[in-house]
Amino acid sequence: MDQKLLDSLGVVDWGYTEESKPLSFEHYKKWVQSSQHGPLNYLADHRLNLRSDIKNVYPEFQSALVFLFSYRPAKKWMIENNHHEIAAYALGFEGDDYHYELKRRLELIGTTLDDIESVVTLDIQPVLERDLAVRAGLGWFGKNSMMINQKEGSYFIIGSLLLNKKLDLETKASDVDHCGHCNLCIEACPTDALDPETRTLNAKLCISTYTIELFKDAPAPIGMENSRGEIFGCDICQDVCPWNKKPLQKTLAALSLPEKFSFLKDWFYTSPKLELMKRLEDMSNRELKKILRGTALDRPGRVGWMKNLKAYFRSNRNDL
Repeated sequence: MDQKLLDSLGVVDWGYTEESKPLSFEHYKKWVQSSQHGPLNYLADHRLNLRSDIKNVYPEFQSALVFLFSYRPAKKWMIENNHHEIAAYALGFEGDDYHYELKRRLELIGTTLDDIESVVTLDIQPVLERDLAVRAGLGWFGKNSMMINQKEGSYFIIGSLLLNKKLDLETKASDVDHCGHCNLCIEACPTDALDPETRTLNAKLCISTYTIELFKDAPAPIGMENSRGEIFGCDICQDVCPWNKKPLQKTLAALSLPEKFSFLKDWFYTSPKLELMKRLEDMSNRELKKILRGTALDRPGRVGWMKNLKAYFRSNRNDL
Protein backbone atom coordinates (compact mmCIF):
# COMPACT_ATOMS: atom_id res chain seq x y z
CA MET A 1 0.00 0.00 0.00
CA ASP A 2 1.12 3.58 -0.71
CA GLN A 3 1.78 4.88 2.79
CA LYS A 4 1.99 8.51 1.66
CA LEU A 5 -1.47 8.22 0.14
CA LEU A 6 -2.85 6.61 3.28
CA ASP A 7 -1.32 9.33 5.45
CA SER A 8 -2.87 12.03 3.27
CA LEU A 9 -6.28 10.37 3.63
CA GLY A 10 -6.15 10.27 7.43
CA VAL A 11 -5.52 6.52 7.73
CA VAL A 12 -3.77 5.85 11.05
CA ASP A 13 -3.65 2.05 10.78
CA TRP A 14 -4.76 -0.65 8.42
CA GLY A 15 -4.89 -4.42 8.16
CA TYR A 16 -5.74 -7.36 5.94
CA THR A 17 -7.87 -10.47 6.36
CA GLU A 18 -9.18 -13.31 4.23
CA GLU A 19 -11.72 -14.50 6.81
CA SER A 20 -15.31 -13.82 5.72
CA LYS A 21 -17.12 -15.01 8.85
CA PRO A 22 -17.21 -12.79 11.94
CA LEU A 23 -15.94 -14.15 15.24
CA SER A 24 -18.66 -12.46 17.26
CA PHE A 25 -21.78 -13.33 15.27
CA GLU A 26 -23.34 -15.62 17.91
CA HIS A 27 -22.62 -12.99 20.55
CA TYR A 28 -24.29 -10.42 18.31
CA LYS A 29 -27.36 -12.67 17.83
CA LYS A 30 -27.76 -13.10 21.59
CA TRP A 31 -27.54 -9.33 21.99
CA VAL A 32 -30.39 -8.86 19.50
CA GLN A 33 -32.44 -11.68 21.01
CA SER A 34 -32.22 -9.96 24.40
CA SER A 35 -33.67 -6.80 22.73
CA GLN A 36 -30.66 -4.67 23.65
CA HIS A 37 -30.68 -3.19 20.16
CA GLY A 38 -33.68 -1.12 21.29
CA PRO A 39 -35.03 1.13 18.51
CA LEU A 40 -32.25 0.15 16.09
CA ASN A 41 -34.45 -2.21 14.11
CA TYR A 42 -32.08 -2.35 11.15
CA LEU A 43 -29.80 -4.48 13.35
CA ALA A 44 -32.51 -7.07 13.96
CA ASP A 45 -34.43 -7.38 10.69
CA HIS A 46 -33.63 -9.59 7.68
CA ARG A 47 -30.12 -8.13 7.59
CA LEU A 48 -29.19 -9.88 10.83
CA ASN A 49 -28.41 -13.19 9.14
CA LEU A 50 -26.69 -11.44 6.25
CA ARG A 51 -24.06 -10.39 8.79
CA SER A 52 -23.11 -14.04 9.45
CA ASP A 53 -20.82 -14.07 6.40
CA ILE A 54 -19.51 -11.30 4.15
CA LYS A 55 -20.18 -13.60 1.19
CA ASN A 56 -23.89 -13.09 1.82
CA VAL A 57 -23.31 -9.44 0.92
CA TYR A 58 -20.51 -9.82 -1.62
CA PRO A 59 -20.39 -13.38 -3.03
CA GLU A 60 -17.07 -12.75 -4.80
CA PHE A 61 -15.30 -11.97 -1.51
CA GLN A 62 -11.75 -13.26 -1.21
CA SER A 63 -10.15 -10.73 1.13
CA ALA A 64 -10.55 -7.33 2.77
CA LEU A 65 -8.42 -4.29 3.46
CA VAL A 66 -9.54 -2.54 6.64
CA PHE A 67 -8.63 1.08 7.42
CA LEU A 68 -8.92 3.29 10.50
CA PHE A 69 -9.68 6.93 9.64
CA SER A 70 -8.84 9.24 12.54
CA TYR A 71 -10.91 12.16 13.85
CA ARG A 72 -8.52 12.90 16.74
CA PRO A 73 -7.88 16.58 15.81
CA ALA A 74 -11.58 17.41 16.18
CA LYS A 75 -11.76 15.49 19.46
CA LYS A 76 -8.77 17.30 20.94
CA TRP A 77 -10.15 20.68 19.86
CA MET A 78 -13.44 19.88 21.59
CA ILE A 79 -11.78 18.79 24.82
CA GLU A 80 -9.50 21.84 24.94
CA ASN A 81 -12.46 24.16 24.33
CA ASN A 82 -14.76 22.28 26.73
CA HIS A 83 -17.26 21.39 24.02
CA HIS A 84 -19.02 18.08 24.50
CA GLU A 85 -22.41 18.83 22.94
CA ILE A 86 -21.64 17.03 19.68
CA ALA A 87 -19.78 13.74 19.18
CA ALA A 88 -16.39 14.44 17.61
CA TYR A 89 -16.86 12.15 14.63
CA ALA A 90 -19.61 14.46 13.32
CA LEU A 91 -17.07 17.27 12.78
CA GLY A 92 -13.98 15.12 12.32
CA PHE A 93 -13.99 15.10 8.52
CA GLU A 94 -14.22 18.84 7.80
CA GLY A 95 -17.85 18.76 8.91
CA ASP A 96 -18.87 16.45 6.07
CA ASP A 97 -20.95 13.35 6.69
CA TYR A 98 -18.26 10.68 6.99
CA HIS A 99 -20.31 8.22 4.92
CA TYR A 100 -19.73 10.31 1.80
CA GLU A 101 -16.21 11.52 2.60
CA LEU A 102 -14.81 8.13 3.59
CA LYS A 103 -16.49 6.46 0.62
CA ARG A 104 -14.58 8.91 -1.57
CA ARG A 105 -11.30 8.12 0.18
CA LEU A 106 -11.84 4.36 0.04
CA GLU A 107 -12.68 4.51 -3.66
CA LEU A 108 -9.46 6.45 -4.21
CA ILE A 109 -7.49 3.70 -2.46
CA GLY A 110 -9.35 1.14 -4.56
CA THR A 111 -8.11 2.74 -7.78
CA THR A 112 -4.53 1.86 -6.77
CA LEU A 113 -5.30 -1.88 -6.78
CA ASP A 114 -4.51 -3.16 -10.26
CA ASP A 115 -6.99 -5.56 -11.84
CA ILE A 116 -8.87 -6.08 -8.57
CA GLU A 117 -12.52 -5.36 -7.95
CA SER A 118 -13.16 -3.55 -4.69
CA VAL A 119 -16.41 -2.84 -2.88
CA VAL A 120 -16.61 -0.13 -0.21
CA THR A 121 -18.17 -1.04 3.11
CA LEU A 122 -18.89 1.32 6.00
CA ASP A 123 -21.41 1.01 8.81
CA ILE A 124 -24.42 1.22 6.49
CA GLN A 125 -23.87 -2.25 4.98
CA PRO A 126 -24.85 -5.48 6.80
CA VAL A 127 -21.23 -6.19 7.76
CA LEU A 128 -19.96 -6.37 11.34
CA GLU A 129 -17.20 -3.85 10.67
CA ARG A 130 -15.65 -3.85 14.15
CA ASP A 131 -15.32 -7.63 13.97
CA LEU A 132 -13.80 -7.31 10.51
CA ALA A 133 -11.19 -4.93 11.95
CA VAL A 134 -10.46 -7.35 14.79
CA ARG A 135 -9.99 -10.16 12.25
CA ALA A 136 -7.52 -7.89 10.45
CA GLY A 137 -5.49 -7.64 13.67
CA LEU A 138 -6.32 -3.99 14.37
CA GLY A 139 -7.52 -4.25 17.95
CA TRP A 140 -9.88 -5.77 20.50
CA PHE A 141 -13.43 -5.25 21.75
CA GLY A 142 -13.32 -2.90 24.73
CA LYS A 143 -15.67 -2.96 27.71
CA ASN A 144 -17.58 -0.08 26.09
CA SER A 145 -18.23 -2.43 23.11
CA MET A 146 -16.02 -0.32 20.83
CA MET A 147 -12.99 -1.65 18.99
CA ILE A 148 -9.82 -0.27 20.57
CA ASN A 149 -6.50 -0.03 18.76
CA GLN A 150 -3.39 -0.19 20.94
CA LYS A 151 -1.69 2.73 19.13
CA GLU A 152 -4.71 4.83 18.20
CA GLY A 153 -7.32 4.26 20.89
CA SER A 154 -10.84 4.51 19.46
CA TYR A 155 -11.21 7.99 17.93
CA PHE A 156 -11.57 6.66 14.39
CA ILE A 157 -14.11 5.40 11.86
CA ILE A 158 -13.63 1.96 10.31
CA GLY A 159 -13.86 1.70 6.54
CA SER A 160 -13.03 -1.32 4.38
CA LEU A 161 -12.56 -2.52 0.84
CA LEU A 162 -13.94 -5.98 0.06
CA LEU A 163 -11.87 -7.58 -2.70
CA ASN A 164 -12.49 -10.32 -5.24
CA LYS A 165 -8.89 -11.53 -5.04
CA LYS A 166 -6.38 -12.42 -2.35
CA LEU A 167 -3.37 -10.19 -1.90
CA ASP A 168 0.21 -11.11 -1.08
CA LEU A 169 -0.17 -9.75 2.44
CA GLU A 170 -0.11 -11.24 5.90
CA THR A 171 -2.81 -10.73 8.50
CA LYS A 172 -1.55 -9.13 11.69
CA ALA A 173 -1.60 -11.30 14.77
CA SER A 174 -4.84 -10.97 16.72
CA ASP A 175 -4.54 -8.46 19.53
CA VAL A 176 -5.31 -9.58 23.06
CA ASP A 177 -7.61 -7.83 25.51
CA HIS A 178 -5.80 -4.84 27.04
CA CYS A 179 -8.68 -3.53 29.18
CA GLY A 180 -7.60 -5.55 32.20
CA HIS A 181 -9.34 -4.52 35.42
CA CYS A 182 -10.14 -1.01 34.15
CA ASN A 183 -13.83 -0.08 34.37
CA LEU A 184 -13.62 3.66 33.77
CA CYS A 185 -16.01 3.58 30.81
CA ILE A 186 -18.57 1.57 32.78
CA GLU A 187 -18.37 3.92 35.75
CA ALA A 188 -18.50 7.08 33.64
CA CYS A 189 -21.62 6.24 31.61
CA PRO A 190 -24.39 8.36 33.22
CA THR A 191 -27.21 6.13 31.94
CA ASP A 192 -25.61 2.74 32.80
CA ALA A 193 -25.81 1.67 29.16
CA LEU A 194 -22.72 -0.58 29.28
CA ASP A 195 -22.60 -4.19 30.47
CA PRO A 196 -19.03 -5.03 31.60
CA GLU A 197 -19.67 -8.78 31.58
CA THR A 198 -20.87 -9.09 27.99
CA ARG A 199 -19.11 -5.93 26.74
CA THR A 200 -22.32 -4.87 25.05
CA LEU A 201 -24.26 -1.65 24.84
CA ASN A 202 -27.93 -1.41 25.76
CA ALA A 203 -29.04 0.88 22.94
CA LYS A 204 -32.25 1.82 24.78
CA LEU A 205 -30.14 3.50 27.47
CA CYS A 206 -27.47 5.01 25.21
CA ILE A 207 -27.29 8.79 24.84
CA SER A 208 -26.04 8.45 21.26
CA THR A 209 -29.05 6.34 20.32
CA TYR A 210 -31.40 8.81 21.95
CA THR A 211 -29.92 11.94 20.36
CA ILE A 212 -29.21 10.54 16.88
CA GLU A 213 -31.55 7.64 16.14
CA LEU A 214 -34.86 8.76 17.69
CA PHE A 215 -36.58 11.17 15.30
CA LYS A 216 -39.62 12.01 17.45
CA ASP A 217 -40.21 13.33 20.93
CA ALA A 218 -39.43 10.75 23.60
CA PRO A 219 -38.36 10.69 27.26
CA ALA A 220 -34.60 10.78 27.79
CA PRO A 221 -32.91 7.73 29.35
CA ILE A 222 -32.65 7.94 33.12
CA GLY A 223 -29.35 9.50 34.10
CA MET A 224 -28.96 11.69 31.01
CA GLU A 225 -29.44 14.70 33.27
CA ASN A 226 -26.01 13.85 34.70
CA SER A 227 -24.29 14.03 31.31
CA ARG A 228 -22.13 16.92 30.09
CA GLY A 229 -24.88 18.45 27.95
CA GLU A 230 -24.68 16.14 24.93
CA ILE A 231 -27.21 16.99 22.22
CA PHE A 232 -25.85 14.88 19.32
CA GLY A 233 -24.05 11.66 20.09
CA CYS A 234 -21.88 10.98 23.12
CA ASP A 235 -18.14 10.41 23.63
CA ILE A 236 -18.09 9.92 27.40
CA CYS A 237 -16.97 6.28 27.38
CA GLN A 238 -14.20 7.12 24.92
CA ASP A 239 -13.06 10.28 26.66
CA VAL A 240 -12.26 8.42 29.89
CA CYS A 241 -10.55 5.47 28.17
CA PRO A 242 -6.81 5.34 29.02
CA TRP A 243 -6.04 4.06 25.54
CA ASN A 244 -7.14 7.42 24.10
CA LYS A 245 -4.82 9.54 26.27
CA LYS A 246 -1.51 8.97 24.49
CA PRO A 247 -2.86 9.37 20.91
CA LEU A 248 -4.43 12.72 21.90
CA GLN A 249 -1.17 13.97 23.42
CA LYS A 250 0.59 13.72 20.05
CA THR A 251 -2.24 15.44 18.15
CA LEU A 252 -2.28 19.12 17.29
CA ALA A 253 -5.54 20.75 18.33
CA ALA A 254 -7.40 21.85 15.22
CA LEU A 255 -10.90 21.98 13.81
CA SER A 256 -10.69 22.62 10.10
CA LEU A 257 -14.14 23.45 8.78
CA PRO A 258 -14.77 24.97 5.35
CA GLU A 259 -16.55 28.33 5.33
CA LYS A 260 -19.78 26.64 4.21
CA PHE A 261 -19.88 24.89 7.59
CA SER A 262 -19.28 27.99 9.69
CA PHE A 263 -22.88 27.73 10.93
CA LEU A 264 -21.79 24.75 13.04
CA LYS A 265 -19.77 26.89 15.44
CA ASP A 266 -22.45 29.57 15.43
CA TRP A 267 -25.37 27.21 16.04
CA PHE A 268 -23.89 24.81 18.54
CA TYR A 269 -21.08 26.64 20.30
CA THR A 270 -21.78 30.38 20.21
CA SER A 271 -25.56 30.75 20.37
CA PRO A 272 -27.37 29.99 23.66
CA LYS A 273 -29.32 26.74 23.44
CA LEU A 274 -32.61 28.54 24.07
CA GLU A 275 -31.98 30.70 20.99
CA LEU A 276 -31.31 27.55 18.98
CA MET A 277 -34.62 26.10 20.15
CA LYS A 278 -36.47 29.25 19.05
CA ARG A 279 -34.81 29.03 15.62
CA LEU A 280 -35.99 25.44 15.26
CA GLU A 281 -39.54 26.33 16.29
CA ASP A 282 -39.67 29.01 13.58
CA MET A 283 -38.46 26.85 10.69
CA SER A 284 -39.72 23.85 8.79
CA ASN A 285 -38.00 20.47 8.65
CA ARG A 286 -37.15 21.18 5.00
CA GLU A 287 -35.41 24.43 5.96
CA LEU A 288 -33.37 22.67 8.62
CA LYS A 289 -32.42 19.86 6.24
CA LYS A 290 -31.23 22.46 3.75
CA ILE A 291 -28.96 24.04 6.38
CA LEU A 292 -27.54 20.75 7.65
CA ARG A 293 -27.43 18.91 4.32
CA GLY A 294 -24.13 17.12 3.75
CA THR A 295 -23.33 16.80 7.46
CA ALA A 296 -24.01 14.01 9.94
CA LEU A 297 -26.13 16.48 11.90
CA ASP A 298 -29.15 16.32 9.60
CA ARG A 299 -30.10 12.80 10.73
CA PRO A 300 -32.41 13.59 13.71
CA GLY A 301 -34.51 16.12 11.78
CA ARG A 302 -36.24 19.14 13.31
CA VAL A 303 -38.42 17.19 15.78
CA GLY A 304 -35.45 15.07 16.82
CA TRP A 305 -33.30 18.14 17.46
CA MET A 306 -36.03 19.79 19.53
CA LYS A 307 -36.33 16.57 21.57
CA ASN A 308 -32.57 16.67 22.24
CA LEU A 309 -32.68 20.29 23.35
CA LYS A 310 -35.65 19.65 25.65
CA ALA A 311 -33.58 16.95 27.36
CA TYR A 312 -30.75 19.47 27.65
CA PHE A 313 -33.04 22.04 29.29
CA ARG A 314 -34.33 19.49 31.80
CA SER A 315 -30.79 19.24 33.12
CA ASN A 316 -31.13 22.83 34.41
CA ARG A 317 -28.17 24.15 32.42
CA ASN A 318 -27.04 27.71 33.09
CA ASP A 319 -26.20 28.61 29.49
CA LEU A 320 -29.70 28.54 27.98
